[in-house]
Amino acid sequence: MTSQGRVRLGVNIDHVATVRNARGSAWPDPLRAALLAEAAGADGITAHLREDRRHIRDEDIAALMAGISVPLNFEMAATAEMQAIALKHRPHAVCLVPEKREERTTEGGLDVASDQNRLADYIAPLRAAGARVSLFIGHDPRQIEASARVGAAVVELHTGTYCDLVADGHLAEAAAELQALRQGATLAHGLGLEVHAGHGISFDTVAELAVLPGVMELNIGHFLIGEAIFRGLGNAIEEMRRRMDEACEAQA
Repeated sequence: MTSQGRVRLGVNIDHVATVRNARGSAWPDPLRAALLAEAAGADGITAHLREDRRHIRDEDIAALMAGISVPLNFEMAATAEMQAIALKHRPHAVCLVPEKREERTTEGGLDVASDQNRLADYIAPLRAAGARVSLFIGHDPRQIEASARVGAAVVELHTGTYCDLVADGHLAEAAAELQALRQGATLAHGLGLEVHAGHGISFDTVAELAVLPGVMELNIGHFLIGEAIFRGLGNAIEEMRRRMDEACEAQA
């Protein structure tokens, strides 16, 4: 294991709901996927309740809160509506993410530095309710430092650029992006922030990301749900868990 101990695996079940919603039916059930993930070794479940409800719905959050025994990481935009939902359910963690209706997926990190006063006020009642507040950001030092100032407990570093560069075979650019992620993780850890990472992570990229300095958790969704088509969700999660642990053991 790394010096910080076993890195947690959070499994995002959004795209189980995407498949369900494509037919407007009740199947496949995101809660069932979450329970399978838990049984396969997931340390937490992530679900993003978007304003447009394109995948996870309000009733899914209620079902997850009632049904799972591992922590729920509730991803949401920093809006009044989402704050009220979070305060109603009081999940273990709330991760604030940027959100645009026209995007296919979250395209980048939150601009904390340009919105510090509002975000500090927004975060305060969530913290008071007992939620660990995470901000989904890029590795820009300005954003990391601003995240510490506004009262976040956690930053989740956006790994999508690195993962896309690896997938496209741009290895020199990927190496530079990975180094920037390492520097960002080191800065965040030094500021007392818990470091998480997520977006686009696959079997090909998880080993390097599992050993980012101070990283405590990886959140992985789309790849695992896609891989489940071929090997089953439990097997896909177990393989990801194995690769994470092997990377951490090699680093120790």
